[in-house]
Amino acid sequence: MIVCKRVTSYDAEAVREAVEAVFAVWDGGKTLGAGTRVLLKPNLLARHTPDKAVTTHPAVVHAVIDALVARGVRAADITVADSPGGLYNENILRALYRVSGMEDVCEATGAKLYMGCRARERRSGGALVSSFNLIEPVHDADVVIDLPKIKTHVMTGMTCAVKNLFGTIPGLEKAELHMRFPDKKRFGEMLVDLCGAVCPSLVIADGVIGMEGDGPAGGVPRALNVILGGVDPYEIDLAVCRMMDLDPEAVPYLDAALRRGLCKRVNGPWNILGDADAAAPVAGFRLPRSYVDINFSARVPRPVRWLVQGAEKL
Repeated sequence: MIVCKRVTSYDAEAVREAVEAVFAVWDGGKTLGAGTRVLLKPNLLARHTPDKAVTTHPAVVHAVIDALVARGVRAADITVADSPGGLYNENILRALYRVSGMEDVCEATGAKLYMGCRARERRSGGALVSSFNLIEPVHDADVVIDLPKIKTHVMTGMTCAVKNLFGTIPGLEKAELHMRFPDKKRFGEMLVDLCGAVCPSLVIADGVIGMEGDGPAGGVPRALNVILGGVDPYEIDLAVCRMMDLDPEAVPYLDAALRRGLCKRVNGPWNILGDADAAAPVAGFRLPRSYVDINFSARVPRPVRWLVQGAEKL
């Protein structure tokens, strides 16, 4: 079941009400309390200010922290973390957190920003990838809350709950996975295995201002006026496909999940609580021009390709 709330601006009270509506129906919220360690995983793709609609808006992150604290979680036990592509070090993270607004949110709430840049292996039980090296906060958390941005994506058609978890792979190791799985079908299978390894407890997707066109960074901001929430990342992403009028089978990781029986195609609003009409197909929504025939290896940043040559053999 998905909660959909119509939210037309990043007004703090409006966003807080939407986030509270998600928490109100989340059974996992009943187990929260002092001592619960929570990881918030926003989409912090690169150093962009919130108005560019590339990153999860700080108002959403702030509202989630408030909802957790209201349920007894100590702010000091809440960690905000992400790993952008490219180099992964403290200086890059500090700049990313500052520009995206995460630094201000954590200063205001007492939540922590992760600066450690460490990772450990976790077995996935996946069909294609048996284990992943994941950033340290994933291992340390009792609860992982996935906070994606609703956007198009030139490689996968769209990005939301499942694709956002690629940010749990540290730095340049993302490029290695792109080189290991340049075929979009296999890349999708890898993302499904990764989702199983991270296993988020809750998803709250920021679609107040999303992105259309050639996302995830080169598209155009588009007011979608929604916040979506639920426990199943595939249900969330299928709902987003419906909003974008995008065939789920054209999204590599949703195609893989459908074939594995991990989700069922969603074609209507019957599984949506709240403002179901706000999750209707968006008129004139622009999809990426080039996502259909992409070889991912060509998208790996040129300076790091030499680091992952031969990675397909790993």
